[in-house]
Amino acid sequence: MKLQDTDRIAAAIYEAPLGHYIGRAGAEILASRVCSVRQLRDKEFLYHKDEVCGSFYLVLDGRLALMREKEGNRSERIMHVAEKGDLVGELSFIDQTPHHISVCALGDASVLCFDAEGWESLITEHPVLIYNFMRAIIKRVHGIVSAVGTQQAELEQYISTGGSGRS
Repeated sequence: MKLQDTDRIAAAIYEAPLGHYIGRAGAEILASRVCSVRQLRDKEFLYHKDEVCGSFYLVLDGRLALMREKEGNRSERIMHVAEKGDLVGELSFIDQTPHHISVCALGDASVLCFDAEGWESLITEHPVLIYNFMRAIIKRVHGIVSAVGTQQAELEQYISTGGSGRS
Protein backbone atom coordinates (compact mmCIF):
# COMPACT_ATOMS: atom_id res chain seq x y z
CA MET A 1 0.00 0.00 0.00
CA LYS A 2 1.17 3.52 -0.73
CA LEU A 3 1.83 5.95 2.14
CA GLN A 4 -1.07 8.10 0.92
CA ASP A 5 -3.41 5.10 1.16
CA THR A 6 -2.10 4.20 4.62
CA ASP A 7 -2.75 7.77 5.80
CA ARG A 8 -6.31 7.66 4.41
CA ILE A 9 -6.93 4.27 6.01
CA ALA A 10 -5.51 5.44 9.37
CA ALA A 11 -7.87 8.43 9.27
CA ALA A 12 -10.85 6.15 8.54
CA ILE A 13 -9.94 3.85 11.44
CA TYR A 14 -9.43 6.81 13.78
CA GLU A 15 -12.81 8.32 12.80
CA ALA A 16 -14.59 4.98 13.43
CA PRO A 17 -16.02 4.21 16.89
CA LEU A 18 -12.92 2.06 17.41
CA GLY A 19 -10.76 5.19 17.15
CA HIS A 20 -12.10 6.46 20.48
CA TYR A 21 -10.43 3.51 22.19
CA ILE A 22 -7.19 3.12 20.23
CA GLY A 23 -6.34 6.76 19.44
CA ARG A 24 -4.55 8.16 16.42
CA ALA A 25 -1.34 6.20 17.07
CA GLY A 26 -3.31 2.94 17.34
CA ALA A 27 -5.17 3.74 14.12
CA GLU A 28 -1.86 4.24 12.32
CA ILE A 29 -0.57 0.90 13.60
CA LEU A 30 -3.75 -0.90 12.49
CA ALA A 31 -3.63 0.85 9.10
CA SER A 32 -0.18 -0.66 8.57
CA ARG A 33 -1.68 -4.13 9.20
CA VAL A 34 -4.58 -3.93 6.71
CA CYS A 35 -4.08 -6.86 4.35
CA SER A 36 -6.42 -5.52 1.65
CA VAL A 37 -9.28 -3.20 0.77
CA ARG A 38 -12.13 -5.27 -0.61
CA GLN A 39 -14.72 -3.75 -2.94
CA LEU A 40 -18.22 -5.24 -2.82
CA ARG A 41 -21.00 -4.75 -5.35
CA ASP A 42 -24.67 -4.49 -4.41
CA LYS A 43 -25.91 -7.83 -3.00
CA GLU A 44 -22.42 -9.37 -3.05
CA PHE A 45 -21.69 -11.43 0.05
CA LEU A 46 -18.68 -10.71 2.23
CA TYR A 47 -19.22 -14.09 3.89
CA HIS A 48 -21.99 -16.59 4.56
CA LYS A 49 -23.29 -18.14 7.76
CA ASP A 50 -21.21 -21.12 8.94
CA GLU A 51 -18.12 -20.05 6.98
CA VAL A 52 -14.87 -19.88 8.90
CA CYS A 53 -12.41 -17.29 7.75
CA GLY A 54 -9.31 -15.86 9.32
CA SER A 55 -10.32 -12.25 8.76
CA PHE A 56 -12.40 -9.44 10.17
CA TYR A 57 -13.45 -6.21 8.51
CA LEU A 58 -14.03 -2.51 9.07
CA VAL A 59 -16.60 -0.85 6.81
CA LEU A 60 -14.75 1.83 4.85
CA ASP A 61 -17.66 2.97 2.66
CA GLY A 62 -21.25 1.93 2.10
CA ARG A 63 -23.49 -0.35 4.13
CA LEU A 64 -23.58 -4.07 4.85
CA ALA A 65 -26.60 -6.17 5.80
CA LEU A 66 -26.06 -8.68 8.59
CA MET A 67 -28.73 -11.14 7.60
CA ARG A 68 -30.27 -14.54 7.83
CA GLU A 69 -30.37 -15.94 4.30
CA LYS A 70 -33.42 -17.55 2.77
CA GLU A 71 -33.63 -21.14 3.95
CA GLY A 72 -36.47 -23.52 3.13
CA ASN A 73 -39.71 -21.55 3.49
CA ARG A 74 -38.05 -18.99 5.77
CA SER A 75 -37.46 -15.72 3.93
CA GLU A 76 -34.28 -13.71 4.15
CA ARG A 77 -34.19 -11.21 6.99
CA ILE A 78 -31.88 -8.28 7.67
CA MET A 79 -30.98 -8.34 11.36
CA HIS A 80 -28.74 -5.27 11.44
CA VAL A 81 -27.09 -2.82 9.06
CA ALA A 82 -23.39 -2.07 9.49
CA GLU A 83 -22.28 1.34 8.30
CA LYS A 84 -19.04 3.24 7.78
CA GLY A 85 -16.68 2.61 10.69
CA ASP A 86 -18.41 -0.53 11.98
CA LEU A 87 -16.48 -3.75 12.59
CA VAL A 88 -17.82 -6.95 11.03
CA GLY A 89 -16.78 -10.53 11.71
CA GLU A 90 -14.47 -9.67 14.59
CA LEU A 91 -16.08 -12.02 17.12
CA SER A 92 -15.68 -15.07 14.90
CA PHE A 93 -12.14 -13.93 14.12
CA ILE A 94 -11.25 -13.71 17.80
CA ASP A 95 -12.83 -16.97 18.96
CA GLN A 96 -12.16 -18.78 15.64
CA THR A 97 -15.72 -20.02 15.24
CA PRO A 98 -17.93 -20.10 12.13
CA HIS A 99 -19.92 -16.96 11.40
CA HIS A 100 -23.43 -17.14 12.84
CA ILE A 101 -24.91 -14.77 10.26
CA SER A 102 -24.28 -13.80 6.62
CA VAL A 103 -23.07 -10.37 5.51
CA CYS A 104 -24.05 -8.83 2.18
CA ALA A 105 -23.50 -5.39 0.62
CA LEU A 106 -26.45 -3.00 0.41
CA GLY A 107 -25.30 -1.09 -2.63
CA ASP A 108 -21.61 -0.73 -3.42
CA ALA A 109 -19.37 -0.92 -0.36
CA SER A 110 -15.74 -1.32 0.60
CA VAL A 111 -14.15 -2.86 3.67
CA LEU A 112 -10.71 -2.99 5.22
CA CYS A 113 -9.64 -6.59 5.66
CA PHE A 114 -7.49 -7.66 8.61
CA ASP A 115 -6.20 -11.22 8.75
CA ALA A 116 -4.50 -13.37 11.37
CA GLU A 117 -1.07 -13.14 9.75
CA GLY A 118 -0.90 -9.37 10.15
CA TRP A 119 -2.72 -9.37 13.47
CA GLU A 120 -1.13 -11.94 15.78
CA SER A 121 2.21 -10.14 16.09
CA LEU A 122 0.33 -7.10 17.43
CA ILE A 123 -0.41 -9.03 20.62
CA THR A 124 3.25 -9.03 21.63
CA GLU A 125 4.35 -5.86 19.84
CA HIS A 126 1.46 -3.60 20.95
CA PRO A 127 -0.38 -5.22 23.88
CA VAL A 128 -1.99 -1.94 24.99
CA LEU A 129 -3.43 -1.44 21.51
CA ILE A 130 -4.90 -4.96 21.55
CA TYR A 131 -6.28 -4.36 25.07
CA ASN A 132 -7.99 -1.16 23.88
CA PHE A 133 -9.27 -2.91 20.76
CA MET A 134 -10.83 -5.60 22.98
CA ARG A 135 -12.36 -2.89 25.21
CA ALA A 136 -14.07 -1.43 22.13
CA ILE A 137 -15.49 -4.82 21.18
CA ILE A 138 -16.66 -5.59 24.71
CA LYS A 139 -18.35 -2.16 24.94
CA ARG A 140 -20.27 -2.96 21.76
CA VAL A 141 -21.25 -6.43 22.99
CA HIS A 142 -22.46 -4.94 26.28
CA GLY A 143 -24.62 -2.50 24.30
CA ILE A 144 -26.13 -5.34 22.29
CA VAL A 145 -26.81 -7.44 25.40
CA SER A 146 -28.45 -4.46 27.08
CA ALA A 147 -30.64 -3.74 24.04
CA VAL A 148 -31.71 -7.40 23.81
CA GLY A 149 -32.55 -7.40 27.52
CA THR A 150 -34.68 -4.28 27.10
CA GLN A 151 -36.48 -5.76 24.09
CA GLN A 152 -37.10 -9.00 25.97
CA ALA A 153 -38.58 -7.13 28.94
CA GLU A 154 -40.83 -5.10 26.60
CA LEU A 155 -41.96 -8.28 24.83
CA GLU A 156 -42.71 -9.99 28.15
CA GLN A 157 -44.72 -6.92 29.25
CA TYR A 158 -46.60 -6.90 25.96
CA ILE A 159 -47.41 -10.62 26.20
CA SER A 160 -48.41 -10.49 29.87
CA THR A 161 -50.84 -7.63 29.26
CA GLY A 162 -52.33 -9.11 26.11
CA GLY A 163 -50.89 -6.29 24.04
CA SER A 164 -52.30 -3.45 26.11
CA GLY A 165 -49.17 -2.75 28.13
CA ARG A 166 -47.00 -1.57 25.28
CA SER A 167 -45.37 1.76 25.87
